[in-house]
Amino acid sequence: MRNVMTMVIFGLLTTLLPIQAQAEIKGEEVRYTVGDTELVGYLAYDDAVEGKRPGVLVVHEWWGQNEYARKRATMLAGLGYTAFALDMYGGAKVAEHPQDATKFMQAILGNLPEAEKRFHAAHDLLKKHPTVDAEHTAAIGYCMGGGVVLYMAQAGADLDGVVSFHGSLGVSPATPAETIHARVLVLNGAADPFTPAEAFGEFTRKMAAAKVDFEIKNYAGVVHSFTNPVATETGKKFGMPLAYDEAADKDSWQRMQRFFDEVFGE
Repeated sequence: MRNVMTMVIFGLLTTLLPIQAQAEIKGEEVRYTVGDTELVGYLAYDDAVEGKRPGVLVVHEWWGQNEYARKRATMLAGLGYTAFALDMYGGAKVAEHPQDATKFMQAILGNLPEAEKRFHAAHDLLKKHPTVDAEHTAAIGYCMGGGVVLYMAQAGADLDGVVSFHGSLGVSPATPAETIHARVLVLNGAADPFTPAEAFGEFTRKMAAAKVDFEIKNYAGVVHSFTNPVATETGKKFGMPLAYDEAADKDSWQRMQRFFDEVFGE
């Protein structure tokens, strides 16, 4: 009897192990250019997923396309998407101090036509990847990146949806597109001083006036950068109102997943 059980267990293991070995998240750096600027993105996908699947862009915080942005791309790949963490700054520049982050951010947000070119270049690259269903794409962004994806939605980018995590609400086209394709999900800390009530109210009015299909979740008592586990330490180091909130982090990620189930299922 013992020999029979051993053979059964061995048979099960040899059946299952090859399947498990095939399930692997692939991650790779991708170099691409816009004009004279070389950009360095990070592409992630699960090679165990068969066929084409939706693609999701990840737009980084003001720090640059760092390990956090890549981590989120990898997490999206684990959900069955192909994700591309793009490089808005060029040369894979990453800031270690808020002063440098401010300079990098102002340089790109001060030249929104260039920002649009860099976003579209990354979007085109993602859509051309052999694992991606080019008809179903979306974008998520954090902090500055949240502002970028909201801007691109208002500019009429061909996306099914955009999700902003503690993102800037004040970046918008002077003339919004006549047709806004993307559905919008905004996940915000209600105590975030970077999104004061007046800015939040103005954003809500703009979305309603443009007849955008949008949803907002405000987390009571939560401040800026609530999804980033190092935010509390960074806030203390530089005297900034940043803090990680585990509950808001987990809930916002789940809301994003439900949102994508809806927009990609339509």
